[in-house]
Amino acid sequence: MKTVYNAGHAAHDAKHEFFRGRLVPAFETPQRAQYVLEALQRSGLGDIIAPRDHGLAALQRVHSAAYLRFLQGAWSEWLAQGGEGEAFPAVWPVRTLRSDVEPRNFTARLGLYSMDSGTPLTAGSWQAAYDGAQATLTAQALVAAGERSAYVLTRPPGHHAGADFFGGYCFVNNAAVAAQACIDQGARRVAILDVDYHHGNGTQAIFYARADVFFASLHGDPLTEYPFFLGHADEEGEGEGRGFNANFPLAAGSSNDAWFAALDAALARLRDYGPEMLIVSLGVDTYGGDPISHFALDEPEFARLGRELAALRRPTLFVQEGGYATEAIGRNVVAVLRGFEEGA
Repeated sequence: MKTVYNAGHAAHDAKHEFFRGRLVPAFETPQRAQYVLEALQRSGLGDIIAPRDHGLAALQRVHSAAYLRFLQGAWSEWLAQGGEGEAFPAVWPVRTLRSDVEPRNFTARLGLYSMDSGTPLTAGSWQAAYDGAQATLTAQALVAAGERSAYVLTRPPGHHAGADFFGGYCFVNNAAVAAQACIDQGARRVAILDVDYHHGNGTQAIFYARADVFFASLHGDPLTEYPFFLGHADEEGEGEGRGFNANFPLAAGSSNDAWFAALDAALARLRDYGPEMLIVSLGVDTYGGDPISHFALDEPEFARLGRELAALRRPTLFVQEGGYATEAIGRNVVAVLRGFEEGA
């Protein structure tokens, strides 16, 4: 299995984030990717290659033009208004306030295009996210050209980013960019399976009214777990997309047996759908030692996940999402990929 590695990820190097009302050291750091890279280099799983630049057009197929313009200029605007350190939003257009008019004030636009105060915007956020999308498109092209599978090693992650907002450490939705690229290249059915601890709200929202991309997610119950306001079991899609969205929320602390029962149910839906390509939003924050999540998977379970994904017998693209137990993330990712190779 080839890995496409976004070496530019370290441009996004946040030092702090807000967590439970306090400014704490950032959980989403360059060390996450470094540990995965080192584990891959030891694993012998396959070549690690650099991405090529596919341009901005594929991102514009998923994200609004105004949002992408904002991301590209945000850091310069932050500095121009006297900002110091990482940029965090301070105001949001909640119910009864208008979000259809873009304010001129940068502070207001920072809130307009964000969903939380826990996602620091840094000097290199845009470049790292852009490069991550290019790595994803490079890997997608490999699978579309006949590779059985490929893995994208990048950060920041992407699945919380919507068409016109960032949050949950995510700025560009890599899985959505890859799915849309498949459709634009002629695929009629693509599936995204999100196994991150946190629901991929951005991915769901992007494809919620569409039948050409099936989104399935198993995750912590949004009644108690981030992102809180999406990911319930009754969200099945709308319009043409009705029936093509499937959520499997699980209570914090759920057993591994419960997690794999949800996985089996999700895989059954994907088999019925019959996608031409499977995209896996690969979060390994389901690990029992993750500092901000509450499931209990470990290496044997991650290897089992890989084997069960391989049993679908579909061209498969893995895109890195969460996983914040830094020293364990490499071995957990490798376990999934090795399990997939063994199963294939």
